[in-house]
Amino acid sequence: MKNYIIVLIIALLSTAVSAEKISKLRDGEILENIKPQRIPMVINNDKKLQRNYPMQPPIIPHKIRGYQINKNVNKCMSCHSRTRVSESQATMISVTHYMNRDGNFLAEISPRRYFCNQCHVTQQDTKAPVKNTFVDMHTLISNSAKEE
Repeated sequence: MKNYIIVLIIALLSTAVSAEKISKLRDGEILENIKPQRIPMVINNDKKLQRNYPMQPPIIPHKIRGYQINKNVNKCMSCHSRTRVSESQATMISVTHYMNRDGNFLAEISPRRYFCNQCHVTQQDTKAPVKNTFVDMHTLISNSAKEE
């Protein structure tokens, strides 16, 4: 019984600490009714952004609102498929998207890579809610080489 009470007290204290951290990301207190911020606009400049780590899925540099992606239609493939990139001037999807689980290449996009938004997202024009101290891999490697 004592252990149960101790665990309960620790849980309550940790919840209070967590709630305080969350409230600092908000414009007001947690229980306060605040006016929501406007939904940020999607960046729509078609400029490729640098990736931050190996194998990072590229960010979609344009609006995709209204794009239909279901079992019959994939709007992304109207520009990004192998047969359309010369006409659309869009980046072709990676050859890995044409591979099945066993590493065999398929004639069409693999069913497991068909729903683009599972990995790829649009970028919104907004400021970060917290300070970002991220350093990309290239910078880390060059800094460690300088130190040696």
